[in-house]
Order: sequence, then C-alpha cells, then structure tokens
Amino acid sequence: MRIISMLPAATEIAAALGLLEQLVGVSHECDYPPEVNALPRVTECPIYNAGLTSAEIDRAVRASLAAGETLYRIDEPLMRDLRPDLVLSQALCDVCAIGYGTVAGLLDTLLVRPHLLNLEPHRLEDLYRNITEVAEAAGVPERATALNAGLRARVAEVQARLDGVSRRPRVLHLEWIDPLFYPGHWTPEIITLASGECLRGEPGLPSTTFEWEQAAALAPEALTIACCGYGIDQTRPDMALLESLPGWDELPAVRAGQVYVINGTHYFNRSGPRLIDSLEIMAEILHPDRFQYPGAERPWIRWETAASRQAA
Repeated sequence: MRIISMLPAATEIAAALGLLEQLVGVSHECDYPPEVNALPRVTECPIYNAGLTSAEIDRAVRASLAAGETLYRIDEPLMRDLRPDLVLSQALCDVCAIGYGTVAGLLDTLLVRPHLLNLEPHRLEDLYRNITEVAEAAGVPERATALNAGLRARVAEVQARLDGVSRRPRVLHLEWIDPLFYPGHWTPEIITLASGECLRGEPGLPSTTFEWEQAAALAPEALTIACCGYGIDQTRPDMALLESLPGWDELPAVRAGQVYVINGTHYFNRSGPRLIDSLEIMAEILHPDRFQYPGAERPWIRWETAASRQAA
C-alpha cells in the first residue's frame, strides 16, 4: 500500500504503526521520525519559515482565511506521480494543516481515486480512535490494538504516580503569545490528567484568544507555553513580550519561578502518539517529586525569571 500523509500527526501515527515503508509522500511540516525527512513533500506554505514574527503570522493567517483562501498548496503533479492508495488528511483546523475539502477536490480528479481518511480528533480519546482508523485503512488492525494498549498503560502509570497528590497547581497554558491563545481540544484534559487545574480552555473545543488582563486576574501558579509550530528557540524572542506586560512580575507563577517553555512543534499541538509524551511532560512540570519524564532529553526549559535568578 502506498500512503501519503498530509499532516505531521498522521505521519507519526503511521510510523508508530510500523508503516514507514509504505509512506511515499508527506507534508512540508512532517519531520518525525527522522526517516520521513527523506520523503517527497506534497505540500508547501508561503508563510512557512518566512521569518515572520508571531503577530505577522497571525495577521497573515487571519487575512487568508477571511478571503476564503487556503494557507497551503498541493504539488498536484507530484501527487499524481506518487499514485497513493491511501491519503491521510484532516478537517480539524485549516490553520494547522491543509483542509480535507482541498485534498478531496484534488483526489476526485485522479484517474484512480485513493481512499481518503479524515482524522478529526478533539479529545485524547480520539487519538486512540484515529490510530485504529489508520491501522484498519492500511490493513493492519492488530497493530492498533497493541499500540493503543501501550499508550493507555503510560497514561495509567502517570495517574498511578500522581494518585493522592495534595495540591493541584493552577495552570495557565499558552498556545500562542502574540496574540495570546488559551489551549483547546485535548490540552485541558492533559493538564487535568497531570493533576493540575486548567484555568482556561475547554476540552474538545478550539483554542481561543484572550486579553492579558484576564490572564493576570487568574493568578496562575504555573505558566506553561507551547506555541503551535514553534520550538523552544523560536519561542524565546516572544518571551520578551510576556515579560513586558503589566503585572508580569506579580504573577504567582513568575514569583515562584514556575514558568516553562516547551517544544510546541512536537508536543501538545500534534494529535499523534506524542500527546502521551505531552502528558508526561506536564506531569513532571507540575509534580516533579512524583513523576519524572522518561525521555532521554527534556523537551522543555524552566524560564529564568527575576525571582528564579534571585533564588539561584
């Protein structure tokens, strides 16, 4: 079977199911596991790696969507040459990846139309369903059973380690800094599973913008920042924007040195197996005495605030 993935989460699901050899094409954003970097790229985005600031990216995205345009382009000749049997796409977010309708329209013009699978997760439970759907479409349903069992076991391990914690820190999680975005979809659920109290953001609903005054009034005890599509180094310049906001130094999270910058490219914002890694990340951030992230390297840093510098 020849498979094309139009989004990173689907690529990571396919890889976790042992389907790397069947992948013949991926999106411009797919970068994990490293082997997929050698595959042909079937999409592109004019603002991707264009050196724009966060605010400029936000304005470009809003203008494009308001005009009814797509943010992404498909390499149609390449898609035809790759002759896929299965295409993995999504209808969850037209900002995160190319939309289902655009992909479907192109596939309708192919001489032999491949199977198009729409992945549209809203909650953590949907991750397991998507894994099952991809496995079934690829003809390896038994692999989903084993993969899902392993992921659920890791969630259960987090919950067991955190059972009976005496305090659930009040967490403000940011998905974008300029403008500010509260979390949505599965992230509020992840914070709850990690024995934290998610101050804003509704499970299963999209992320939303908000004003700084609202955040300051929440008095978060922990501030976690995982900007969508941004690694830690890309997020660093925007931290100056946060630090310049009125009342920043008075936030309980800032005074306690509980500000964390997370690799938002690979964690929290991709609805693949590494959502469970995201839970493990949050568990250590909130309860380091109870849980330690099992990865070889921690994909987050504790942001050095004035208070944390003084404590050091």
